[in-house]
Amino acid sequence: MKFVLDAEQRLFGETLHKLLTETGTPALIRRWAAGDRDRTLWTALAEAGVFTLAVPERHDGAGLLPVELVVALHELGRHAVPGPIVETLAAAVLLGEADDEALGARWLPRIAAGEAVVSLVAPAVVRRALDADAADLTLLVDGEEVWSALPEGSAVRSLDPARRLFPVVAGERLAAGPAVPRAAAAAYDLGVLACSAQLVGLGRALLDTTVVYARTRRQFGRAIGEFQAVKHHLANVLTGLEFARPLVYGAALSFGSPDFARDVSAAKVAASDAAYAAARVALQVHGAIGYTDEYDPSLWIRKVRALHSAWGTPAEHRARVLAVPR
Repeated sequence: MKFVLDAEQRLFGETLHKLLTETGTPALIRRWAAGDRDRTLWTALAEAGVFTLAVPERHDGAGLLPVELVVALHELGRHAVPGPIVETLAAAVLLGEADDEALGARWLPRIAAGEAVVSLVAPAVVRRALDADAADLTLLVDGEEVWSALPEGSAVRSLDPARRLFPVVAGERLAAGPAVPRAAAAAYDLGVLACSAQLVGLGRALLDTTVVYARTRRQFGRAIGEFQAVKHHLANVLTGLEFARPLVYGAALSFGSPDFARDVSAAKVAASDAAYAAARVALQVHGAIGYTDEYDPSLWIRKVRALHSAWGTPAEHRARVLAVPR
């Protein structure tokens, strides 16, 4: 099945790509990993409309636009943008559907404007929140209750140097009621979709970088990209990414239908596997330089490994695909 973006969607992706290229995200990633949480790019992304994509119109958003969200997160993944962007978008869904208008009115306009960084402990996941030390709000869902959460203790190190996961404890109860579990489930599925889009973008960036390297690196008097074994590996990566991409867009199109949970889990499996294959081949083709701190592609390789298991492992999502009634 072929998915074709319309002119506005393509322009949106191209605009984000230009913005992120001009920003120079490798330096930003390293600053973020060192503890410098400069929000200049966060504000620029908000001005481009990224955070409005998960905020209801009544709270200054664009309404939930899953296809545009995939377009945006693909570009953010392609440039390995750091920070709890997926968590903030998922939190916007949680706040928008939790049936607490006062709570939504307090936070959702700030999210849309890029004035609030929000982290979220995903339901059914160990209580660790991404960048909870830098977030204006961290949300924790427990049954029919939504709590603010506070970081407790030291960060848990991730393979991605820009991802810092903090154990959290419940603070103030913010909302409660039967709408909370449904809102949490919707937020989780939105987070899975956004993470899947990130992974496809990361995989595509690694493939492009590896192809360029294979054309310039020479062994035995020839560019290594001329060797059949290298070509086969790169072709397999491209095939995996091209199979994953329509699954991610297909999941976006099924948003709001009974099939969304199944489709988004299938997309996460395909995106995780395809991006992981791209990272593995990138490391094999580059050799040891591909994992050195000073070499920019190492940031992409390590982010792929971290996101491979974020928002549910491939095994968990395979199980969910099988469990969801058809």
